[in-house]
Order: sequence, then structure tokens, then C-alpha cells
Amino acid sequence: MGVSVQLGLDTFGDITLREDGTRVSDAQAIRDVVEQAVVADEVGLHAFGVGEHHRREFAISSPEVVLAAAAARTRSIRLGTAVTVLSSDDPVRVYERFATLDAVSSGRAEITLGRGSFVESFPLFGFDLRDYEVLFDEKLALFSQLRAERPVTWSGTTRAPLDAADVFPKTEGGFPAWVGVGGSPESVIRAAEHDYALMLAIIGGPAHRFKPFVDLFHQARAGKAALPIGVHSPGHVADTDEQAWSEAYPAFEQMRNVIGRERGWGPYNRMQFQRDVGPEGAAYVGSPETVARKIVDTVRTLDIDRFDMKFSTGTLSHARMLRSIELFGTRVAPLVQELLHDAPESDR
Repeated sequence: MGVSVQLGLDTFGDITLREDGTRVSDAQAIRDVVEQAVVADEVGLHAFGVGEHHRREFAISSPEVVLAAAAARTRSIRLGTAVTVLSSDDPVRVYERFATLDAVSSGRAEITLGRGSFVESFPLFGFDLRDYEVLFDEKLALFSQLRAERPVTWSGTTRAPLDAADVFPKTEGGFPAWVGVGGSPESVIRAAEHDYALMLAIIGGPAHRFKPFVDLFHQARAGKAALPIGVHSPGHVADTDEQAWSEAYPAFEQMRNVIGRERGWGPYNRMQFQRDVGPEGAAYVGSPETVARKIVDTVRTLDIDRFDMKFSTGTLSHARMLRSIELFGTRVAPLVQELLHDAPESDR
């Protein structure tokens, strides 16, 4: 393992509350995301990702447009998705949009492709959930061909065939592409076989549960060039552990209960939250020192190249998210690199 890790931030454009408890508009939430990207760039973070959703709790349904706005106001940070729901989109149009984003950002675009943990986009765009597997399989295979930026001949069951079709604009060197995986070995193998970097979405339980997926990815890549592995997990940073827990809990509770009602989960409570933010949980919530040490543990456990913290959760306010971003970039990131650099040689 190397002595450094790339650190990024992700958001779904959650609809937040103002300090007086009123709900912000979708439009304001989107403008806030652009400002958050600007701050993430200013504090020197590697990447900023926005997730695609089509439901009331999240404002971002067109990630590339938001990222293009962020590109105009940032200089260095990579701009990508967390994730793009490829199954309910057209791979040709997706590639064209990201090639365009890569141009306007001067080569800073990247994409994470996934099936999505929510399924609202399927009926919205006329897709049958019974085709859930074949939609992603076929569209990922087509997107893989498009990455070569040569004329494509392709046929399948999920869209019209292509016969030596060329796609524009061309990029100046391609852009990084990841596949997001939540816990399916088949998805890990699919990413490896199609030459995608692997982004593990760890939103529950300890990181070490995902070590078999890391090992499987390396096995599936045997004999091929190494590709990065990353982790995406929720978190929030404040000046102290107690402040971070106090700020984050109401937002975690609200979002967990919204999703839980749809999926048959019981009500979220403070005991569950404290387990989630503890050593065996997937939430990186606390002071800069606490969050940094937990990230380092994950990096060492899984031997990953990238860690992205989803800094937005439910109703957490824009002001608190900005402070979290500032602390993540100015205090967490340097401490993570310092702790990794100081690791004994036997641990690397």
C-alpha cells in the first residue's frame, strides 16, 4: 500500500432546512451544492461528486449540469457523479454529456456508473424493473465500447443497434470511469472485466466486511493493469465529537426514517446512531481527529486508493455542511496523510 490516499466529497443535493427550520427550495439546494464544490476546491480536496436522484428528498436529477456550473467556478478539483444511473439512461447520451463536461472543466470530469439504490427513474423514463439486470449489463458493455472513442457497432435488447456509429465530442484523453458497488460480487467482477475502477458504497457495518470484494476485484484483474479502488461512506465533521454528533443525528434520523418507511425498517434511534459512528459503523462523524483516524483504519483495512465522504445527509444545514467541508479539507485530509505516512513499513 502507498502512503497516501485521494480524498473527495459526495452529495446527493439533499433538500436541507434553514436555521429557522423551513425547507429550502430545490433551486436553492442546487445553488448551495455549487457553492459547496467551490469550497471543496479551495481547501484542496481531490474530487467532488454529485448523485443522480429523481425524488423529493434530493434536488439533483441532472448531475452534469450542476457539475458544469461548478466547473466554471473551480480550478483543480475533479468533478464526477455518485452515481449516474446508467440503467435508465442512454449510454451514448451519457458519454456525450460527460465528454462535454470534460471539455468545459479542462479535463477534470469523471463518472461513477451504477444501477442506483432507488428505482424511481425506471418507471419515470419508461423502463421495466423486471429488466433491472439486463439493462445495466447491456448498457455498461456499450458504454465500455464508447470509451475507446472509435466508431461503435453494437446490438442488444435495451436500445436500438449501432452500426459504425461515431460519438462526439471527442475528449483530449478520456476521463476516469468507476462502477459503484453496494455488495454484489457479480458487480465487482463486472467492473473488473470491463476495466472500470471500483467504488464501494459502504453505508452500513464495518469496513472489513468488504475486504472479500477488494480481494475479488484484484483476482478478477489478475494479469491486467491495476485500477483504483475507492470507498464512499456518509459522514460529518465538526470541531468536537459531541458537536458533530449533535448536528448530524437529527438529519441522519430523518433520512433513515424516510427510507426505512419505504423498505420496512424500524425507527432509527440514538443507540443505532452511536453504533454507526463508532469503530464498527460506516458513518464518519466526529472531530477532525476522530474522522481522520477512522478513514485511516479503512484505508489500511481495505488497501484503497480513494475515500469519498458523503457530507450531505437529509436536513443538515448548508452552513454546517460548509464548515464540515472546510474541516475535512484543512484538518482531516492533512492528518490522514500524516498518519498513513507514519505507518510502520510492515503495514504498508
